[in-house]
Amino acid sequence: MPMAMFRFYGELNDFLPNRRRYNAFSHTISGRVSVKDVIESLGVPHPEIGLLLVNSQSVDFSYLVQDTDFISVYPAFAQLDVKTVSRVQPEPLAEFRFVLDVHLGTLATYLRLFGFDTLYRNDYSDEELACISHTEGRMLLTRDRGLLMRSLVEYGYFVRHTNPKQQLVEILHRFRLTAETRPFERCLTCNGLLEPIAKEIILAQLPPKVREGQDLFWRCRQCGQVYWRGTHHERMQRFIDAVNQKLISE
Repeated sequence: MPMAMFRFYGELNDFLPNRRRYNAFSHTISGRVSVKDVIESLGVPHPEIGLLLVNSQSVDFSYLVQDTDFISVYPAFAQLDVKTVSRVQPEPLAEFRFVLDVHLGTLATYLRLFGFDTLYRNDYSDEELACISHTEGRMLLTRDRGLLMRSLVEYGYFVRHTNPKQQLVEILHRFRLTAETRPFERCLTCNGLLEPIAKEIILAQLPPKVREGQDLFWRCRQCGQVYWRGTHHERMQRFIDAVNQKLISE
């Protein structure tokens, strides 16, 4: 049977069994098969890949794997000199906007808190998520490898951590977004932008204690949710400060 050698680099090893991590290994090739299909059969989603070299020559995902090929697979954002080779990924996103799968609701709230345009619903189907990512040019965040392997998905990332706070730090660090954060600009409920609103306009919506103790208010342009700087705001600010401190220390 035809055999090819594979070597995965960097964080792509997260998707491999221990015996195959950080080592070259052989893999049997059955018939005419693209390098993309072989790599995904090994468990690595294509949006995570930034560069493919076959026998030291760059190729794209459509390359048909041949007997005795040596295939080197590099992650997206790898620190490589790529002036003379072609990447397999589309052009980088000009602005990071996200869509998250149904298991990442808390992370979606945190990303909105930090000001990022983040779509989330707890009833999105995999097909809807892939379509939104493709048509709107959004980075799809998920812990479902199968979802990332859908052909429609160009921009996607497998979230490694399971704790939401660690997930947030992971995303901000991974995509170098620390300088792009804009806390308290988006609605945590619907993702809409917030705008200042005069107290007199929303007076009837306010609890009695808030009417007496607060003068500055913001309202979501999309859903009408009203925000003010109460104790909840103080808790969120402490959370933001803790995340920023964590990013500085890494």
